[in-house]
Amino acid sequence: MSVETADNTKAIVDKALASIGDIATLPEVTLKIIQIVEDPKSTARDLHEIIKNDPALSVKVLKVVNSAFYGLPGQVASVDRAIILLGLSAVKNIAIAASIARLFKGKRISEEFSASDLWRHSVGVAVAAHAIAKESPHDVLLDEVFVAGMIHDIGMMVERQAHPDQFADVIARCMGGGVDFLEAERKIIGADHQAFGVGLTTKWKFPRHLRAAVGFHHNPESLSAELQNITVLIQMADVICCEEKLGFYLSAAGQTISQDSLDRLGLTQQQLDAIRAELPEKLDEAEAMLSGGAD
Repeated sequence: MSVETADNTKAIVDKALASIGDIATLPEVTLKIIQIVEDPKSTARDLHEIIKNDPALSVKVLKVVNSAFYGLPGQVASVDRAIILLGLSAVKNIAIAASIARLFKGKRISEEFSASDLWRHSVGVAVAAHAIAKESPHDVLLDEVFVAGMIHDIGMMVERQAHPDQFADVIARCMGGGVDFLEAERKIIGADHQAFGVGLTTKWKFPRHLRAAVGFHHNPESLSAELQNITVLIQMADVICCEEKLGFYLSAAGQTISQDSLDRLGLTQQQLDAIRAELPEKLDEAEAMLSGGAD
């Protein structure tokens, strides 16, 4: 990308973020939670103090912790117990997931796209990525992967709100196949959903690896080796969900999972096939766990 193109893209992203209001702002409690967990001096008590002052978030965290998705023995009745059982990072990511859910709202902008379509796809990618990470021998934080899957396409919500007509045009052009989704975005809007997503998650001060997954899940080879594993993982989950047409499925349409990607994550095709087969049931479980998100 030339310097001029990069500057133009940044200007388009910055203007869009300045125009969209609510979606650009995470709840204050979520920002505090991220700050606490990113601070190595923080303790479980610090996190509990923040969450307990937000009753709605406390209820959501306990609902998620007690869901079939986590499969913990017995019911967990308190947030401090949840933090002890799952750890600070997991509870942080549950809080982020609960906050993100409310952003997937809005009227349908075309027959092929609504916020709830993107929500289902995003949860599908989160579930698939989580399952892939569990099978991979590499050391990847499962809850970080789940959140990365949920937010990987958040840039589309920026496009949907800031450029609804152009975004609908992108979708219409890609419906027949043979048109690359990102190229259509760049041509019609001036930036793609990865660029909008990086702009938004940078504004949110999200950790670097989450920003990488949002900004490079279609081209992880552009990243340093340190950031590639989580991004290849999200790319793989994205392709599976688009192939299975779970929610909005155009963004990775026509893309395939390479043997290089499988090798990088230490997976076999048989393992991937098993993940694919179990995905619809696990997606239903996760949607029930996170219900109350998209309209």
